[in-house]
Amino acid sequence: MSITIPYQNIKYFNLTEKKDFKLEDGTLFGPITVAYETFGTLNAEKDNAVFIIHALTGDSHVTSAEDNDTVTPGWWDKLVGKGKAIDTDKYFVISSNAFGGCMGTTGPSSINPETGKQYGQSFPLITIKDMVKVQKKLVDHLGIHTLKTVIGGSLGGMSVIEWMSSFPDASDSFIVIAASYKTSSQIIAFYEVGRNAILADPNYNGGDYYESKHPDNGLTIARMLAHITYLSSHSIEEKFGRNFQNETKAGEYPYANFGPMFAIESYLRYQGKKFVERFDANSYLYLTKTMDIYDATNNAAIPLTDVLKNVKGKSLFISFNSDWHFTPADSWVMVKAMMELGKEVTYVNLDSPYGHDAFLLENNELESIVSSFIKNVRRI
Repeated sequence: MSITIPYQNIKYFNLTEKKDFKLEDGTLFGPITVAYETFGTLNAEKDNAVFIIHALTGDSHVTSAEDNDTVTPGWWDKLVGKGKAIDTDKYFVISSNAFGGCMGTTGPSSINPETGKQYGQSFPLITIKDMVKVQKKLVDHLGIHTLKTVIGGSLGGMSVIEWMSSFPDASDSFIVIAASYKTSSQIIAFYEVGRNAILADPNYNGGDYYESKHPDNGLTIARMLAHITYLSSHSIEEKFGRNFQNETKAGEYPYANFGPMFAIESYLRYQGKKFVERFDANSYLYLTKTMDIYDATNNAAIPLTDVLKNVKGKSLFISFNSDWHFTPADSWVMVKAMMELGKEVTYVNLDSPYGHDAFLLENNELESIVSSFIKNVRRI
């Protein structure tokens, strides 16, 4: 299934037309196009720009505040828009699709000019450092020397940490939400099972499936599995319990005994089926692996304090007490490192029953904290 990009506001930045972008491993890659959207107005001083980085399966469409239709809601509409915590009447909001993604920015589904076909598995194994380097090139292209803040959750939060390390002078502040400077072995294990579901799908065809059937079954299972890690046991129990499907009674077993008898089974299948309509399997493989291999300390070879020592602006770390994907302890380790360095840092561990997904849901405390923090950011 080919993916349609429906966003009215989308723009494209041709970072390079040549094979001259140096990746972290030293490989030269190109061309690179970046899909991005902007909301609000950049002021004359160019000091009101907020760069928002999406999570694993997000894209540039962070808000639908300036759309003429309601068909394509923004993935962070609850936090970003006119009169919201990140107010597009006050701030110039920038959001791009990640390098390696499938919503307009160069990734595995893009055409390789050397072959005339999609890259597939010939796309290089990129890193979060590579992704952030591409984001910084976009900000430079927009003529912005210093951002007001860089904010992101999950993979977006990991990217903010890399901004703090690679470009500490490029923003007056940083907001890291539900993230870590490295992925735990438990989450790596979940992602590995998901990747194997894609790789084992007969339609995967070594990544060369764009002109035939796509590995939808494998991607569906990968999404179902990952989605479990975004929820908490409390939220699953509260929403679904052991409830049967509306059309199913206890003792009845549809679909040759192995269909969605329970509500939670049906929910996961629905989430998986919906996901394949908007995401590319190869991008999923590459971006999950990118998260897995990220470790800002290079496997403890570099102290975390050295990673963060050059940050000059204030920082805010937010975690959620029910999040087991990136736990409060993951945030606290980074906060302690900032405190040891004498940096201006704020940490909030919010009470929420919704697990890792809490940062994407309506949360008055989150909105208030983010709004207040950005209002009080001063130039470094």
